[in-house]
Amino acid sequence: MLPLDGWHRARGGRMVPFAGYEMPVQYEGIMAEHLWTRDSAGLFDVSHMGQVGFTGDGLDAAGVARALEAVLPGDIAGLAPTKIRYSLLLNDEGGILDDLMATTLPAEGAHPFGAASHYVVVNGATKYDDLAYLLDVLPDDLTMNLMEDQALLAVQGPKAVAAVSRLIPGVEDLVFMTAGAFDWNGHALWISRSGYTGEDGVEISIPAEAAADFADAICAEPEVKSIGLGARDSLRLEAGLPLYGHDLDPETTPVMADLGFALSKRRREAADFAGAARILAERTDGPAVKRVGLSVEGRQPVREGASVVDAEGAVIGRVTSGGFAPSVGAPIAMAYVPAALAEAGTPLRLVQRGKIHEATVAPMPFVPHRYVRAGGK
Repeated sequence: MLPLDGWHRARGGRMVPFAGYEMPVQYEGIMAEHLWTRDSAGLFDVSHMGQVGFTGDGLDAAGVARALEAVLPGDIAGLAPTKIRYSLLLNDEGGILDDLMATTLPAEGAHPFGAASHYVVVNGATKYDDLAYLLDVLPDDLTMNLMEDQALLAVQGPKAVAAVSRLIPGVEDLVFMTAGAFDWNGHALWISRSGYTGEDGVEISIPAEAAADFADAICAEPEVKSIGLGARDSLRLEAGLPLYGHDLDPETTPVMADLGFALSKRRREAADFAGAARILAERTDGPAVKRVGLSVEGRQPVREGASVVDAEGAVIGRVTSGGFAPSVGAPIAMAYVPAALAEAGTPLRLVQRGKIHEATVAPMPFVPHRYVRAGGK
């Protein structure tokens, strides 16, 4: 059971099984919660995610970073303290085992995670598989700590940082993909300016015993309402953000998934990461298939599992995420299609339960990102 299970139930959250836990899919309704987050701020409980601290037994922070680079294609060694990098856990064939956020921590004592030099947040549904894989491939002098005594809360939306900063002054000084240590009512927090909605906002690692009190406090701010998983999914879909287990899997490479930005220049030049030969060949020659956004005609959403077909009805691709986009006012989807059909404006046909839907390849994100970066938006 997650730390806020009772809190969600007391506030009328409709609980559903998710990633091995019971979590709220909605409170007052997915559409209303989605639009509230786009206009104001929403509190999301993401405590199912895996928060992992990495410590070197005889390794310094640079040694830990080098060890992590064996399985991540990003420049972890060059990541300055408090900076965050989106990265991918890859298998030997270049397939994606998970996507994650990696942070280099400041010196011990300047953060709440003990002796850890690096903090990584992985997906909830894959965290135990991730740890098992890492135990097999990382050196024995690297210790991993899955911090199950920490909750993780996200406050997202254009008014999120203003609301949080009233409780935790200084948060407003963070910019996108940076983090820092803070205190709230005597509890040590680690806060990053990041999230999964395309909106500005923060993610807050907080001791589990303080999570309900903080959730009460932030939801007492007039801009903030509690938001369920349903709106989280529609928000990330509009933002063009892939979800592991749906849009990403071990058969999919970063190039196929249009996540080439996660392959840092230094690592590409060194070709020293898992699956490098295949991935670099795809960068040069192009992948067979690519992840694309789709605008769907009509009002009926096309869901995951629908087929993309050619003019003769042969299956040439698959929809991996889809739904009605409240901010767009129309159905949208993501799909993998042959690379030759991945250009924006390309018409496609989708088949769902025997019904044909007309669609067009569309640029992503469907709704512009509103991250606050250094030097302005």
